[in-house]
Amino acid sequence: MPVRMTLPPTLAARIAASDRPQFGMWVCSANAVNAEIAAGSGLDVVLIDAEHSPNGLESILAQLHAVAAYPVSALVRPPFGDAVVIKQYLDLGVQNLLIPMVDSAAHAEEMVRAVRYPPHGIRGVGSALARASRWNRVEGYLTDAASSVSLFVQIESAAALDHVEEIAAVEGVDGILIGPADLAASMGFLGQQEHPEVVAGVLRSIAAAIAVGKPAGVNAFAPTAADRYVEAGASLVLVGADVALLARASEALADRFIGAPSA
Repeated sequence: MPVRMTLPPTLAARIAASDRPQFGMWVCSANAVNAEIAAGSGLDVVLIDAEHSPNGLESILAQLHAVAAYPVSALVRPPFGDAVVIKQYLDLGVQNLLIPMVDSAAHAEEMVRAVRYPPHGIRGVGSALARASRWNRVEGYLTDAASSVSLFVQIESAAALDHVEEIAAVEGVDGILIGPADLAASMGFLGQQEHPEVVAGVLRSIAAAIAVGKPAGVNAFAPTAADRYVEAGASLVLVGADVALLARASEALADRFIGAPSA
């Protein structure tokens, strides 16, 4: 007799059920041990990145396995919003997707179709072969698959900012996440995430999501920026990354025990 499985709640459902913002960190090392360490940290979300990290399907799967035992949401970002890539991620068992560089409502609608089975979308049907349904051990998976997936899209460009209200309102988009670094670059302020126009764009995006009853997330490694966006109503704040923590902590060790190199 097979074990009948129940999938964990999505990130969108956890945000809706929580009385506080969710806080998370990136795992960019493509390493399952690091993902497991992050998952046991007490943070709410582990974001496994494949856009700016050396992650393939096998390493993502290993990280999903590593974090599955912990009470966190695994949010996974593919390198780009492609229906074939999304199908593979969903079949791996990714329940929470973050699509980078979504610049229009039409693009967001394409992403919604990519995560849904026909007749509401174009997701290929392979549930019997896939971890998504635990190889058909999740009862009614095909019928209820849409409720087991949450879709977040990123606002990362001046074009997206121009259309953020329409993007946030797309039916099937569960939330947005603002990327201030790319947004700053697109607005002509490369490396200036704290430029007043960039901050105003982030605040506008948060307000746009709140206006349609959806969560807004933001990348904010600086605590003062994180506090600002929480105060503005952000429901998800990403406050660090495994590789950045290792880089800064190892540099601090070198500074403490070796000091600055002599001239």
